Amino acid sequence: MLGVFSSSIVSPPDELVAAGSRTPSPKTTAGALLKRFVESNASAVSVEIGENVQLAYSHRNESPWQPRSFAVKDEIFCIFEGALDNLGSLRQQYGLAKSANEVLLVIEAYKALRDRAPYPANHVVGHLSGSFAFIVFDKSTSTLFVASDQFGKVPLYWGITADGYVAFADDAELLKSACGKSLASFPQGCFYSTAVGGLMCYENPKSKITAVPCNEEEIWGATFKVTK
Repeated sequence: MLGVFSSSIVSPPDELVAAGSRTPSPKTTAGALLKRFVESNASAVSVEIGENVQLAYSHRNESPWQPRSFAVKDEIFCIFEGALDNLGSLRQQYGLAKSANEVLLVIEAYKALRDRAPYPANHVVGHLSGSFAFIVFDKSTSTLFVASDQFGKVPLYWGITADGYVAFADDAELLKSACGKSLASFPQGCFYSTAVGGLMCYENPKSKITAVPCNEEEIWGATFKVTK
């Protein structure tokens, strides 16, 4: 899965900007990144949302235990990868039909957070049990919401392209070609929300997340760590 967002939607993380400046490396544009994804995945589906957002996914090489799914509802776009162990109880909690899958559940949970806010954002993600990574974009509010499960069972990475777009993907090699050293593994057990102003650990929301610069020989430019 792939999500690419312009700087008008997402402010590039300072640590990844610094990593790319500290160790200059080849990069490509967001457009070239999307083109490579589509060309290397024959069954890829891509969606362009205005001039600032591009989403794409494919079922190629997906795990049967961690499938990818995509849905749009009320201008909320979501790509979900993985499986929730407590999907049944969450369907009841959010008043969804028994046929609702994980991607529809995440959209409904996001809508509840946005419109009714019965729980803080960290509680909403904390209620999800299983293996997952997802990207939610709310076109009506230009809000981005990205999260990874607490054990990092579904890989998720983020980086900055040559033209300053922030990209999220489950394929590190794909992003490496576009982001160079401005690349990092998305921290497990965390979410990124433009509504709350950045990166947060949903298990320990008061904890600080720091970015540690990586060695020259590593693929990453920085490693994000949660400090209690």
